[in-house]
Amino acid sequence: MTINLKQEAEWISEEAYLHSEHLSEIKREYIDGAVYAMAGASKNHQRITANVSGEFRTQLKNTPCEPFSSDIKVKVGTKFFYPDVMVVCKDDTDNVYYTETPVILVEVLSKSTRRRDETTKKMAYQTLSTLKEYVLIEQDFVDVEVCRRSEGWISQHYFMGDSVTFESVGITLSVAEIYERVENDDVSSFLDLLNQPADQTLAF
Repeated sequence: MTINLKQEAEWISEEAYLHSEHLSEIKREYIDGAVYAMAGASKNHQRITANVSGEFRTQLKNTPCEPFSSDIKVKVGTKFFYPDVMVVCKDDTDNVYYTETPVILVEVLSKSTRRRDETTKKMAYQTLSTLKEYVLIEQDFVDVEVCRRSEGWISQHYFMGDSVTFESVGITLSVAEIYERVENDDVSSFLDLLNQPADQTLAF
């Protein structure tokens, strides 16, 4: 989700934020007392989010794990975020609007969100004891970055022609599936390559 970096002026309590969020016409994230308004997402952003959440929902049927999209918050200490996609396998809170126990969190990057997703959110998310993977997906070019707790949160990058195994939920997707219908130069080049006659096709 695209974030409007304009911060609301006043400091508010966590309780006031949660109450006012139900009345707000726009979604807002909460970071240690400061509230940040969120703007609309691009078509590419929505395509990536739908591709990932759709595959997760299909493949997690009849399991204890449940995917959520960007309308459900994750609580991290004194912060509340709206991740683009997350999966929860055991929810220890009774609150119907947020969770504190995701096993995987996915953010689709944009120019306005990259810094926050790669710093503030990344550091906060890694403190969640249940979290096993944090995924950052570029929308303007092809790059799927996966940070796994089992690997010390070191980034692994995947590109067109690769497949990505999300170990936390036991799901493998090709990068092409993640970027289905997305319009950028990397996707166009890959599709052009696939459409070449077999004797002219080179490795991507």
